[in-house]
Amino acid sequence: MLGQYGRGLTKALLTRPALAMARVGITPNMLTVTGAVASAGVAVATLPQGRFVVGPLLLALVLIGDSFDGILARATGRGSVFGAFLDSTLDRLADGAVFGSLAAWAALTMDADDIRLRTATVVLALGCVVLAATVPYARARAESIGATASVGIAERTDRLVVALVATFAVGLGAPQWVLSVALGYVALASAITVVQRIAAVRRQTVDRQTSRASGTASGTTA
Repeated sequence: MLGQYGRGLTKALLTRPALAMARVGITPNMLTVTGAVASAGVAVATLPQGRFVVGPLLLALVLIGDSFDGILARATGRGSVFGAFLDSTLDRLADGAVFGSLAAWAALTMDADDIRLRTATVVLALGCVVLAATVPYARARAESIGATASVGIAERTDRLVVALVATFAVGLGAPQWVLSVALGYVALASAITVVQRIAAVRRQTVDRQTSRASGTASGTTA
């Protein structure tokens, strides 16, 4: 949902800088690879150690920069099927690095006063890793069979913003359970999104089968 409102703003703010990059020979795929490597590197270098102020701030900058590839592709007409595939694939790598790093923090660095909270946080973070990959997979698999599954309450931007804002809050002194709750929300919202996408594809496939059956019946009658 946040992504829908943010796309217009990022397009307005970043189109001109993106065109400047194009003039010096930077391509969308270059930005895609650079953004994914930077996201994974920052996440792994900061979050497992509990650097919850500098980590989210750097990741926010990287994620803003990551918007340049799509804007550059659209503004210059250099979008391609391979570029879309590369971007989607490397986004999964970056998401896994963020949530995996938070799982590592919970397992290795989080205060052990409440073992149940620590365990729950590890489980929720790992759940986010799995579901962050499942949400876009559902959409991609739907498109491969001729359906659409772009529905859902938790897009990539939503998931990352909630997790990173909660991480930053803990870095500023909020209780650690704030991050646990945020990860729980991300996991739940992602699971709901997967169910929404499955339901959307089911409706489309059932409608398609019904239409074919009706057409066959009409042809037979005729």
